[in-house]
Amino acid sequence: MKSRKKQVLGKVAIKLLRGIKRRLSGKSLAQAYREGEGFGRLIYRLDAKHRERTQANLRMVFPDWPESQVHENAKKVFENFGRSSVDFLIGANRTLAELESRMRIEGREHLDAGLAQGKGVLLITGHLGNWERCSAWMSKVGYPVHVVARNADQDGVNRIVNEIREGPGTSVLARGNAARAIMEKLKAGEIVGILPDQNADDIFLPFFGFPAGTVLGPGVLAERTGAAVIPVVCVYEGDERYRLTFYPALNSVPDCEVKGEGMMRAINKWLEDRIRETPDQWLWMHDRWRNARRKGLL
Repeated sequence: MKSRKKQVLGKVAIKLLRGIKRRLSGKSLAQAYREGEGFGRLIYRLDAKHRERTQANLRMVFPDWPESQVHENAKKVFENFGRSSVDFLIGANRTLAELESRMRIEGREHLDAGLAQGKGVLLITGHLGNWERCSAWMSKVGYPVHVVARNADQDGVNRIVNEIREGPGTSVLARGNAARAIMEKLKAGEIVGILPDQNADDIFLPFFGFPAGTVLGPGVLAERTGAAVIPVVCVYEGDERYRLTFYPALNSVPDCEVKGEGMMRAINKWLEDRIRETPDQWLWMHDRWRNARRKGLL
């Protein structure tokens, strides 16, 4: 029964994705973004579960915000999600010139310095801004980029998404069984992108002052390989333009007993600082503190 339901949902999702692409065909980027933002606002109105989770997370992290600010930022989170999704769907065939005409790129020297060490780079970002543009630009420039991503629940959707991601030259490593492949890519001096900002249960570390279930994998990999941990974020600045910023390599927080913990503490802190700069562009609809609540830590 579940398999049949999954097949039906997969077919519906594929038709929806293709329908959106057809609808956006021939539109300017500004028109496409307006459509995406409108789609985000529609989801905000209809999806009570994720609307309420977004608002609850914002209230917890920003207790001084008035309700009007919570609601306004929550709506912008959904608008950013819609705009970024549309940008991803229509961006499969963008040239390097098209990407760079809309992006201000800062801190590239930090990425190059990390690669120069010869042990590969763990590229760290979050579900913040438009993370898909980062790997697209890097691959188009010629960096050897591999991204770790969770497979979609439906195979057809997964094929469409990965085809778009791989279009610029990026390779996709399926999350869950990627450890060996990651080690091989780093040993070859290449770049592996990871988004470690979602709910997990490896260890509970501070995130916005609250214990959050955090993966240990990136920290463990950094310790084992000596790869440079380079953070990056691509945020939307309005008027169909972006700022892509690479930051200096992160250093592990000292005196931690669990393997990988020190680097994950540093990553959590970096992510928190970047999210505070543009709180309306992070995926607050994700239940980041779910496992912490279940364990009675909140």
